[in-house]
Amino acid sequence: MNANEKVCIIIPAYNEGTVIGSVLDALPRSVKIGKQVLPITTIVVNDGSADNTSTEVTKRPWAVLIDHIMNSGAGAATRTGLSYARQHGFTAAITMDADGQHHPDDAAKLINEILKSEADLIIGTRFKDTSGMPARRIIGTRGLNLITFFLFGVWVSDVQSGMKAFSRRAIEAIHIRSNNFAFCSEIIWMAHVQKLRISEVPIKVIYTTYSLSKGQLGQTDIVAGMRFLRQLLKQRFMRSING
Repeated sequence: MNANEKVCIIIPAYNEGTVIGSVLDALPRSVKIGKQVLPITTIVVNDGSADNTSTEVTKRPWAVLIDHIMNSGAGAATRTGLSYARQHGFTAAITMDADGQHHPDDAAKLINEILKSEADLIIGTRFKDTSGMPARRIIGTRGLNLITFFLFGVWVSDVQSGMKAFSRRAIEAIHIRSNNFAFCSEIIWMAHVQKLRISEVPIKVIYTTYSLSKGQLGQTDIVAGMRFLRQLLKQRFMRSING
């Protein structure tokens, strides 16, 4: 690690005005790595929200706000955030959800891990401790893990985790195309294709009525699961043609 390290937290947000302020207020603004203290830049990609998400972010002048004119999906918002990190020379980036389900301490934890370890992509896995997680979500996520493994030959325990850490190498190498929630598997696939080092770190999850209501249908609905599979097959086919 050197004195020029720049780290950021990327938060895709869609209609999260009731919680985004408290999420931002709870996040660390710096992280200590050894004897060095690094500032953390928090980037919120407001994905065409129809509520007061942007207003709440602008009340925190230390946060960077990027507005999408229209709602394009979590994958598109994450792509925008990673592109910003790439263009502004960040050496590490963390992605996390905007609904308050991720513990603020885990953001600093993953930043430490990505800067100190040899990994290029770290998945914050919820499956070391599934207490409090609805059974349908456990089953659904494990099913998506299997789909990802059979399609791309790489196994992680929580492919749909919104909390991931990217090294500079990963920020440069991973260019996702999926706009919707299939982007999580696409990130794993791209890391595998680019021969990046993937690891997992257990994280805490804060389950509230609100965060559970924001859960992806693909984790509980067979029809949406099939849509997920079609999205991944489409991406694989398009990449095989276009490279």
